[in-house]
Amino acid sequence: MQKKIHIKKGDTVFVNAGEYKGQKGRVLEVIRKTNRALVEGINMVSKHSKPNSQNPQGGIIKKEAPVHISNLMLVDPSSGEPTRIGKKLGSKDKLVRYSKKSGEEIK
Repeated sequence: MQKKIHIKKGDTVFVNAGEYKGQKGRVLEVIRKTNRALVEGINMVSKHSKPNSQNPQGGIIKKEAPVHISNLMLVDPSSGEPTRIGKKLGSKDKLVRYSKKSGEEIK
């Protein structure tokens, strides 16, 4: 069984551990199988590529590598600070995420 993940694609997250600690970025992709996420501008690695149709020159390309979700915290939409996430029943009896700091629902 896979662990429930507190972040989704498009969320703004805060990195709380590692080389990029203290930086914020937008989630590009969540990889549920390995509990990791690709975050825009975070954990950049150099990848060597051969010439191909997308990159006719070839060479070294900078790209994002996945970060473990335990090192990410969602950013509170109202205050802009990192916060923990809870789940509660919202309107129409649907489960919604909310910020533990401000109590505000997260879309």
